[in-house]
Amino acid sequence: MDKFVIEGPTPLKGTIPISGSKNAALPLMAAAILGDSPTTITNVPKLRDIYTFNNVIRVTGCQVNFDEEQGTLAIDPKHLSHLEAPYELVRKMRASFYMLGALLGKFGQAKVSLPGGCAWGPRPVDLHLDGLREMGADIELEQGYVIASAPKRMEGGTFKLEPSSVGATVNLVLASVLRAEKFTIKNAAKEPDVVLLCKKLVEMGADIEGIGTHTLTIRAVDSLEGITVRNASDRIETGTFMIAGAMHPESEVTLTNVDVDDLGHFPKTFRKTGADMTIEDDTIRISAPEKISPTSVKTQIYPGFPTDLQAQWSTMMTQAAGKSSVTDTIYYDRFSYVPEVVRLGGDMEVKENTVHIEGKTQLKGASVMSTDLRASVSLVLAAMIAKGMSEVLRIYHLDRGYEDLEEKLRSVGAQISRVSQEAEAVTN
Repeated sequence: MDKFVIEGPTPLKGTIPISGSKNAALPLMAAAILGDSPTTITNVPKLRDIYTFNNVIRVTGCQVNFDEEQGTLAIDPKHLSHLEAPYELVRKMRASFYMLGALLGKFGQAKVSLPGGCAWGPRPVDLHLDGLREMGADIELEQGYVIASAPKRMEGGTFKLEPSSVGATVNLVLASVLRAEKFTIKNAAKEPDVVLLCKKLVEMGADIEGIGTHTLTIRAVDSLEGITVRNASDRIETGTFMIAGAMHPESEVTLTNVDVDDLGHFPKTFRKTGADMTIEDDTIRISAPEKISPTSVKTQIYPGFPTDLQAQWSTMMTQAAGKSSVTDTIYYDRFSYVPEVVRLGGDMEVKENTVHIEGKTQLKGASVMSTDLRASVSLVLAAMIAKGMSEVLRIYHLDRGYEDLEEKLRSVGAQISRVSQEAEAVTN
């Protein structure tokens, strides 16, 4: 198991290329198996979740070729015949559950394990299953697996997502494009990942109305064909590095390969910190302010403030000149990072679904550990601004969602290295 060793504080100066989005790539990968010919996806990041989902898809009989250097992923569903996604793979990553909609949509039957993923918060799949039932599918639970079946064409119907859910929207779209006469999703998620998926399914031949709105209407078509599609750039990685670039008063960073339109309201909120930000085409330049203005936020569904950036934002606010608060209205218990930032010297207190922060505090190096992806990167941000040496443990979470994180940070001046704890133990 690896850890990061970080020496701080150091300003960041230079250029960071933004990688392709894991959260956008995974639905596109699931959609590829709906086609009758190969699909090629470009701008795909080298991440643990991508490799995991590649293996989930391979189990079905699909041919999957990933050119890591080029970031190109080719999926050929020609020999897909095994309609199951097994527990030993699905437990590693929640998005593997997209196989339920894709296999049911393509073949009218599927056997998919209930999912795993980050160790925080109840994120039940009830919405997925209730929506499929409303569509006309027969759903049974058996020894930790979902067994789904449907006639050649389901009548469809209307289903309202309460609350709106990206995962459930994706699964219902995947299931319906080949199999539901007419299916309407109310309160559908309209995050960029969902919009991209729907647009590319239309390019494959699907009939989807209302793309980019909260109401999607899908009418089944007889077949879909494979396409070549560029995956979106990672908007959460973009936001993370924007925050990193604002935390040290001498930092100046340039982010390239950014899909600016996917950032929603985040840039507007970010300006309130006092950071100087220039946006030009696919490039964002950040100059840190001398003093960070305390800025309170509440997470909201897109285009509001992303829940996937609340940990990073809270960490930045420990360096702001005054009090602030961060409220998560999406996931009420996503604050596992707070005690660890407090270990580094942050003045933070969680009450219900809000963390209250008193800035500015001098952070000091310490050993910290995390339980999920975004919490992990918030601790890296905190360690880079802390005085002295810090260790960030359990960084396997980071490998699920940030491509070449330490290399990117080192390239702009961070003193960060990856150390194998096994090797360290042998040395000691």
